[in-house]
Amino acid sequence: MTERLDNVSARIDGVRQLGSVVNAMKGIAAARASNAREEIKAVDSYVATIAAAISDVLDPTSPSSTRISGGQADGISGLLIFCAEQGFAGPFSERILNSIQDDLSATSLFLVGSRGRSIAAERGLDPVWSTPMSSHTLSIPKLASQITMAIDQALSKGLFERMEMVHAGWASGRPQVIRQVLFPIDLSALSLPRTTSPMTQIPTDTLLKSLSGDYLHALVCKGALHAFAAENEARIEAMSASSTQITRELSDLEATMRQVRQEAITAEIIELGTGAASSRNVR
Repeated sequence: MTERLDNVSARIDGVRQLGSVVNAMKGIAAARASNAREEIKAVDSYVATIAAAISDVLDPTSPSSTRISGGQADGISGLLIFCAEQGFAGPFSERILNSIQDDLSATSLFLVGSRGRSIAAERGLDPVWSTPMSSHTLSIPKLASQITMAIDQALSKGLFERMEMVHAGWASGRPQVIRQVLFPIDLSALSLPRTTSPMTQIPTDTLLKSLSGDYLHALVCKGALHAFAAENEARIEAMSASSTQITRELSDLEATMRQVRQEAITAEIIELGTGAASSRNVR
């Protein structure tokens, strides 16, 4: 009985320690998600500002417009996908990979996220380029620069003619998969045109090339931030479910502990009563 009591007590201690770890992970994920949500507002404003600048400069009937929005809709495609960097986020990466399943046969895959890279390997997928996801929001602009550089290099090698970005988002407490065109620039997303063009001292082609590079970088930053926030939201959800299960298991173990203690007390009382009765019989 003592051995059983010790086992239940040890299990309770182990479950409580696990609960502490789960709560800590949930708190870290909540802080990271909150920071990302705040920074998304700034990046959204940055994207809108660059889009407005392109709209100011661009004449949709000019050759420059064709070059910035060119590319064949049915040409070779590339996909930039953001998966999870770490585990304990539920089916986060699986949801992203499932959403592109029909596109994998004729697509150059660029993958961000170490955990997602492992899951992709299990599915027999071999991205042409991959990198870990940022561990905090401050390093996301640097990650975006790394991604855009890889895209430029692949584009120069003719690996694709157009590229889309796929990442997770979180709306109304529900996960969602967001997909948008990165290259060529989707002119329908810009407010074209204005009645008057701004006065510039830089050749239009040079200016548009610079602005389109900044726009691509801003879109990747935005996608990375959404993915970062969504991964941590998914981790919060997973840790909340784990915490509920731990609370339930702890309650069951404590009930078992009370039962075992009661059985031990009952056994001791019976033993004492039996001993007293035996002593009277001997006399």
